[in-house]
Amino acid sequence: MEPTTLSTERLFLRPFTPSDAQEVYAACQDPDIQRWTMVPSPYEHAHAHAFVNELVPNGWREDTAYPFAVRLGADGPLVASTGIHLHGADSYEIGYWAVREHRGHGYVTEAVAAVARWAFTEAGIVRLEWRAEAGNAGSRAVAEKVGFRFEGLLRAGLIRNGTARDCWIGALLPSDLGLTPALPYLTPAAG
Repeated sequence: MEPTTLSTERLFLRPFTPSDAQEVYAACQDPDIQRWTMVPSPYEHAHAHAFVNELVPNGWREDTAYPFAVRLGADGPLVASTGIHLHGADSYEIGYWAVREHRGHGYVTEAVAAVARWAFTEAGIVRLEWRAEAGNAGSRAVAEKVGFRFEGLLRAGLIRNGTARDCWIGALLPSDLGLTPALPYLTPAAG
């Protein structure tokens, strides 16, 4: 996949670059990001360096992950991160976090909606999954605002720091956003 940029009314989304390392490091010092996401904990400069210099470009090049830096305008501050990664054969998952001082303004919801639309219209993704550790109410609120439908609890569905944890799962289909799906969808009632 060729790296791409997206924009919304307030936001500019682009793949992370090496110049973003310090902002990523600073954002990931937030205990809530370390608690609720899959970033390493403790989060060190080396983690940010590897993320922007290796993980991001490799993901785009290998067509396995599409991480976006979310900024207030092209030259504005980093307010969030969102991205899609291949979770399994034909299974894509979205993830996100917000910089602490930029929470509560709807930036993540706006960015996730933009990335989901791009995934369905440009990347040909058929189903986009959202997963979060059970109890992560902030992540669930964003997912539901975007239109993800809650599908249930996966017992021991998430492994973090050597511990199995329950996770919530939801999904978004193109039709949930009023878009035409890349593939026909045969529901059980139709079959």
